[in-house]
Amino acid sequence: MKVLIDTNVILDVLCKRQDFFEASSKVMKYCEVNSLNGVISALSIPNIVYIMRKELDAEKTKDVIEKLQLIFTVADLKADDIKKALSLDFVDFEDALQSVCASRIKADYIVTRNIRDFKNSKVSAIKPSELLERI
Repeated sequence: MKVLIDTNVILDVLCKRQDFFEASSKVMKYCEVNSLNGVISALSIPNIVYIMRKELDAEKTKDVIEKLQLIFTVADLKADDIKKALSLDFVDFEDALQSVCASRIKADYIVTRNIRDFKNSKVSAIKPSELLERI
């Protein structure tokens, strides 16, 4: 099963967000051991760095990014993705880009906590806990 992992799921683990850590970390573990084909959008990398910049120094940030690249395939952001995302009926442009990426890579699901943000996505969005129930 191929899944696009939304940025917030990764941040749940990196920031050890209490209500979300357990399910998100299990999903990441399944990706790490190749039980799931986990993909993140290249867009997620700078977002993670931006959010984590106050918590990690440059060396630790580099280490995190290198580890993420071992766990996940990183899907490139393409110029055509931007055009397609602009044409979608999404409130948040980043979510539209994630949706376009998921569609382009033929993901089975977008794994996110923000299901409602992906209501107009061609690829179904599910929560980490819901994905765990399906595998």
